[in-house]
Amino acid sequence: MDAPRQEAQPPRTYWRWSKQDFFPEPSFQSLTSYKTALSHTCFRLKDRLFDRSTDANELVELRKESENDLKKCLTWWDLIWLSFGSVVGSGIFAITGQEAHDHAGPSIVLSYAISGLSALLSVFCYTEFAVEIPVAGGSFSYLRVELGDFIAFIAAGNILLEAIVGAAGLGRSWSSYFASMIKTEPDFLRIRVNSLAEGFNLLDPIAVLVLLVANTIAMTGTRNTSVLNWVTSIFSVVVIVVIIVLGFIHSKSSNLVPFFPVGAKGVFDAAAIVYWSYTGFDMVATMAEETKRPSRDIPLGLVGSMSMITVVYCLMALALTMMQKYTEIDVNAAYSVAFEKIGIKWAKYLVSVCAIKGMTTSLLVGSLGQARYTTQIARAHMIPPWFALVHPKTGTPINATLLVTIISAIVAFFSSLDVLSSVLSFSTLFIFMLMAVALLVRRYYVKDVTPKCDLVKFIVCLFVIIGSSILITVFWNLNLRGWIGYLVAGLFWCFGTLGMELIPKQRVPKVWGVPLVPWLPSLSIGMNVFLIGSLDYVAFLRFFICSAVMVLYYLLIGLHATYDVAHQNQQKLKIEGKDNINQGPL
Repeated sequence: MDAPRQEAQPPRTYWRWSKQDFFPEPSFQSLTSYKTALSHTCFRLKDRLFDRSTDANELVELRKESENDLKKCLTWWDLIWLSFGSVVGSGIFAITGQEAHDHAGPSIVLSYAISGLSALLSVFCYTEFAVEIPVAGGSFSYLRVELGDFIAFIAAGNILLEAIVGAAGLGRSWSSYFASMIKTEPDFLRIRVNSLAEGFNLLDPIAVLVLLVANTIAMTGTRNTSVLNWVTSIFSVVVIVVIIVLGFIHSKSSNLVPFFPVGAKGVFDAAAIVYWSYTGFDMVATMAEETKRPSRDIPLGLVGSMSMITVVYCLMALALTMMQKYTEIDVNAAYSVAFEKIGIKWAKYLVSVCAIKGMTTSLLVGSLGQARYTTQIARAHMIPPWFALVHPKTGTPINATLLVTIISAIVAFFSSLDVLSSVLSFSTLFIFMLMAVALLVRRYYVKDVTPKCDLVKFIVCLFVIIGSSILITVFWNLNLRGWIGYLVAGLFWCFGTLGMELIPKQRVPKVWGVPLVPWLPSLSIGMNVFLIGSLDYVAFLRFFICSAVMVLYYLLIGLHATYDVAHQNQQKLKIEGKDNINQGPL
């Protein structure tokens, strides 16, 4: 008998809300199946800890979860200005005044140079992955391929935390600058509630409104957002040149004394925080799936723009501290208040407009990048796959954008800028460190190819590199200024990196690769570990509390969803393999 004909299924609407759309995995079909899944938590955790994704899985299989493709519409020109629009404005206007006043003084220019070098090393790591695995997931996908499912989940949690906190911080900064254009007091548009804890008692409805508008624009289409961004960013370049020139014209060399008011420690403490200024580039890496020629456009866009941005930041920081004594810098709206105090009132408005424009484009590009991170995380079923859906008309992940928008708006409504910046810096530095580790793993370890003895050598060298980086950081934070400890730890770092250099590489990049491997990734690990160690204990506390919540979610939901999907895929491959064998040669 002929097999019964299956009726054609009508196309599914984008806006749907059934339980199957949020939790389609077998573990969540009933209370009994969920209890059974929980009873196997230890076994499943062991399975997931050692599971690694593949390039093909991230590039091909996971995209099917979105039902519609993201549109390929970006070139290297778009990426340069997306990077510029995302980065410039997210930190230089929001954090420079705070860190120059509280920690570094005039040496804030060195803080930006140190953070810029560390960011550039991370950019190299990102570009190699983005060229070979051009998917929306960015660092989440790269870590899932090289370091496994569990590490990728921890990174995913921090990526979402970074997205939410970063957007909230930008919303608060936008509100401060807008207020400073109307009145000198940056908080006067906020609502003070004395019954709430300090740092959470200034409610900010303007920040919420800005976040809603920016994310709505991002949902309308990637190309539209890109064109709007690069047109307005060209205006920003002109204004920044004016700011730098005016700053140096009205500068006083006496304002640079003392150059190190808190010593070298102040420089590195500030460097850890101003790293926020460079975080936009990782959002641009998530646009690889929508880039027409990733192998050419991504390196040009990322490396070129980040080199330029580092120089711009250093010049702007120097101009600010030469124009005004660091002790008198306003921590909320540094540039606009500085120009007002030296009598150039019209420049105050120009700076505020530029700052607001920069923060607006940072929000726009951030909305694009954050939604694409969230999309890939949902494609892997670490969060409900409903958030992976791409709208058929706009070609954008509207559900994922709404998730980040709503949560970041709630956070921005309550949380002050200093609370947000420390959390963001820790998450960003942690992910960048993992990216450098993942690059080393990609070059030196290929499953079933790398000899076991070489794998053991590689692991030992990697632990020596990380351990010596931590040791240097500990010495620094214990205020041990003797050179012997640093020399010994530095030698261990050199020996670990040199030992890795002597191990045969198992993979060579096809098109674009990080130069001087393992030295540059090893240096990136050391710098990111050191900058993490420069953060205060509150940042560590908040990071570990957030991570504990992430792990709890993983053990209750994420672990079982990803386990089901992985084993369903394995079963599918086995069936397809048997079918191919049964069919025989054609």
